[in-house]
Amino acid sequence: MDREMLILYTEDPGEAPIYNLNGEVVGTIKLPLFFGAPVRKDVIRRAFLSALTARIQRQGRDPLAGKRRVGESWGIGYSVARVPRLDNGRAVIAPMTRGGRRAHPPRVEKNVYEDINKKEMKLAIISALAASAKIDFVKKRGHVIPENIQRTPVIVSDDLEKISRASEARDFLRKIGLWRDVERVMERIRIRAGKGKMRGRRYVEPKSFLLIISSPESPALKAFRNMPGVDVTWPGGLGIHHLAPGGEPGRLVIITQTALNMLSEKYMVKTL
Repeated sequence: MDREMLILYTEDPGEAPIYNLNGEVVGTIKLPLFFGAPVRKDVIRRAFLSALTARIQRQGRDPLAGKRRVGESWGIGYSVARVPRLDNGRAVIAPMTRGGRRAHPPRVEKNVYEDINKKEMKLAIISALAASAKIDFVKKRGHVIPENIQRTPVIVSDDLEKISRASEARDFLRKIGLWRDVERVMERIRIRAGKGKMRGRRYVEPKSFLLIISSPESPALKAFRNMPGVDVTWPGGLGIHHLAPGGEPGRLVIITQTALNMLSEKYMVKTL
């Protein structure tokens, strides 16, 4: 069993309003202490690099690539370089020849994964959660926040998880004032410059809000997941790439009450 972490939080996160599906405030809730933890950008970026490199597939080359030719050096006395050649004089096999082997091909044993400690990753997630509770960090990422929302994360009643249609999800976002953030993403989707267009990543899409629900079985998963720039996850699947895309903390988070309680238990911070 992992030993408990001791994290010194710099401020009391206070209370946050709870919204219903009509965008109205129906109560308040005390935010967990980890929302008051210090924002460690260095740890967040290191954790993001670890999560990013963990998805890289190792590359290798056929050991006989470029060597399937019958050629041998002619030796000295022919005024040509002493590289393997065919009978017609064409050089083969050597790295500088056409169709020859590569001098330094990629190898499968190369370590491309950035190792990180479990507690370090946990600290990065707590720091990223704390950044999402600071509205200055959220606005710095470019999110559009309406005037009626003064605190982040945006906490919504559990009725949100019962939404099963994208049209209902869009109506909720319009009522609460966050649909403009999705429109910002739609306006900024563009075609990538360079050869990445031909490699399965033709479009560049910015990030909108992150929705955290209590379970992957919730109908809201299918209602929100296809919106531009929107990610939907649950406490058990929450990762640093959700909270800090590109290694930059301060993502706009919408979370249900049950999911917030589950996060509070998972990342419990004890006081001295």
